[in-house]
Amino acid sequence: MTSALLAELDAIVAAARDGLRGRVPDHPRLAADAPGGIIEPPPGWKAEADPMLWTDLTLLKPEATPAEIDQLADRARAAHAAAVCVNAGVVDRVAARLIGSTTRPISVVGFPLGAGRRESLAAETRDAVAAGAREIDMVIAVGRLRGGDHRYVFDHVAACVAAAGVPVKAILETCYLADLEIAQASLIAAAAGAAFVKTSTGFGSAGATERHVALMRRTVGPEIGVKASGGIRSRAQAHAMLRAGANRIGASRIDADPSATRGY
Repeated sequence: MTSALLAELDAIVAAARDGLRGRVPDHPRLAADAPGGIIEPPPGWKAEADPMLWTDLTLLKPEATPAEIDQLADRARAAHAAAVCVNAGVVDRVAARLIGSTTRPISVVGFPLGAGRRESLAAETRDAVAAGAREIDMVIAVGRLRGGDHRYVFDHVAACVAAAGVPVKAILETCYLADLEIAQASLIAAAAGAAFVKTSTGFGSAGATERHVALMRRTVGPEIGVKASGGIRSRAQAHAMLRAGANRIGASRIDADPSATRGY
C-alpha cells in the first residue's frame, strides 16, 4: 500500500468518526487518535500457504441438497478450512459432521437482506447457536445505514452480539456503500461488539475488492477481524485479499488456477 493510499483511507476513516460521534455509543475506535490497522497478511501467512486455512467454505444457495451440504463439510474438514458457513436450517447437520475437527460451523442470520426486526434477528441467532453454530455471520441493516440511521444499525448488531455468545461477523454488503459508509458501518459494528466485519453476502451486485478490505482493516484496527467474501474463486484472489488486510476469506471454492474469474 502506498503512503498516498493510506492517507486517503485515513481521511475517510477520520470523516466517518466525525460523523458518528454522538450518534452511537462511544467506543475506542471512534477516538480521533485510534491507530489504523496495518495493511498486511495475517500471522502465519506465506506466499505459498494454502489459503484454505483462512477460508470459510460456504454454501448458502436455497437449492442446496443435504448431500451437497455434507460434501462441503467433508471437503472443508479434509482441507482444514477455517469454517463451514451455511444457513441456519442445516447448521446442526454441519456441526455434527465437523465434530473432532478444527473446522468451525457457522450460521448466517438476517440473510441476505438484513431487513428484519431486531427481536427476530436475536431469536434467529440464539436458535442457530443452540443448533451448533460457533460463529454467526449477520447482515447489517444496509438501507438504514444508507439513510443515516446509525443507531438503528448499532442496535441490530448489538442485539445479535448479545444473543450469540460466540463471535459475530457483521456483513456490510459493500457493493451498495460508498467508502465513507463502509468506514461508518465498520466503526458501528466494532462499537456494537462484532468480532469481524465482512464485505459481502455473495448475493449482492458485486463482491469483495482489495480497496474495500484495506479500508475496513484501516478502520477497525488490529483487534477486529476482516472477512473478504463474494466472488473469490482462485488462490491468487484469496492471497490478494489476505495481503490487503483480510484474515478470513469466504468462498464456495478456491481454485488453483490463478486466472479464475472473480464472478462479478
